[in-house]
Amino acid sequence: MHEIPLVLDPTGRRRLEEEEILHAADGPVLVDVLGERAWAIGHQELLTQLLTDDRVSKDPRQHWPRFISGEIVGNWPLYLQVAVNNMFTAYGSDHRRLRRLVSPAFSARRAAQLIPSIVGNTDLLLDQIAASQSEVVDLRESFAAQLPVAVISDMLGIPTAMRAEFRTTIDRIWNTTSSAEEAVRATQDVYTLLHELVAYKRASPDDDLTTALITARDDEGGGAALDKEELTDTLLLVIAAGYETTINLLDSAVTALLLNPDQLRMVRSGDLEWDAVVEETLRFAAPVSHIPMRYAVEDIPLPTVTIRKGDAILASYGAASRDPQVHGETAETFDITRADKRHVAFGHGVHFCLGAPVARAEATNSLPRLFARFPNMRLAVAAEDLEPLPSILGNGHKTLPVNLGAPSAVAAE
Repeated sequence: MHEIPLVLDPTGRRRLEEEEILHAADGPVLVDVLGERAWAIGHQELLTQLLTDDRVSKDPRQHWPRFISGEIVGNWPLYLQVAVNNMFTAYGSDHRRLRRLVSPAFSARRAAQLIPSIVGNTDLLLDQIAASQSEVVDLRESFAAQLPVAVISDMLGIPTAMRAEFRTTIDRIWNTTSSAEEAVRATQDVYTLLHELVAYKRASPDDDLTTALITARDDEGGGAALDKEELTDTLLLVIAAGYETTINLLDSAVTALLLNPDQLRMVRSGDLEWDAVVEETLRFAAPVSHIPMRYAVEDIPLPTVTIRKGDAILASYGAASRDPQVHGETAETFDITRADKRHVAFGHGVHFCLGAPVARAEATNSLPRLFARFPNMRLAVAAEDLEPLPSILGNGHKTLPVNLGAPSAVAAE
């Protein structure tokens, strides 16, 4: 990996330019991810091929020489992203064991059971927004962020007093403009919260996912039990993924519809279902642009380059979902009427996101209620003035200021 790499912008401001470079390449592109080199994959067909290839691992403890040698410990702001010990980084039988413990909580059936909670929390948030009597509100903070936090917190049994601190600490972890020292402090703070949560749920068990995982941790029978590190890291994965990805999905869907009023009218009139909005948003603005890292278990010869054993691989979900080889000349256009909305926003293969049904349920049930309550809503700033999240990873906006207009007293059914 001695070529000159494309240096990814930690502020997220060059995201579209970087995607163009990935699209223009015939294969993997060597990139610099905050000082670490990796092969970025921005084409959907190649990415799905590699994500189902047994020669590609997510376990740095087995397959990333720089991690094994200790070269990135405490020196790389994304260390936590690759060092967690849960199904996100597990390989082979360990991954299957860990995924089996969590998957029942995120089934399509469980997502359907959450709909009353999603609707109730949505209406509560919309009531609060309306009661504020503010003409301009930050919809990312007051709506897009609050709903996923409420839903995931209810699933995990996180007490109300801890929810805001979890949210702000997870935001710090996703901020890729942080220094290595700031990233270490964020990591320390999130584990303090996780240990407090586990202690609280041991003392006050309930019918929630945290209690279920603690029970698996304490189960001494069989080989499925979680160890202590797997328990806290699995909780971290569920919280971080459940918060940030759905926040960005809601943020991007609202933004795209406000910028495309003709399409908003189509879905509000019933000409198209809200599912079309959600899937096109996932394709057009994948909530996570890049996920570090994967690693070559052995040499992987490709037509344009050989990814060598031990090389890091960066799954560029944002670029691959907008791939012109799949979606043609309109790949960079938001269009809910497009027939082919294929994307990889939730990943692919054995690591496909377990939370996909829940995220889809949150979006399809909350967005129609938001636009029914505030039918005259519009952006309060020009589109070019919306600031991107300061992150290589997350794809959304720092704030989403909207002018609410006159609200409706009638909620969507």
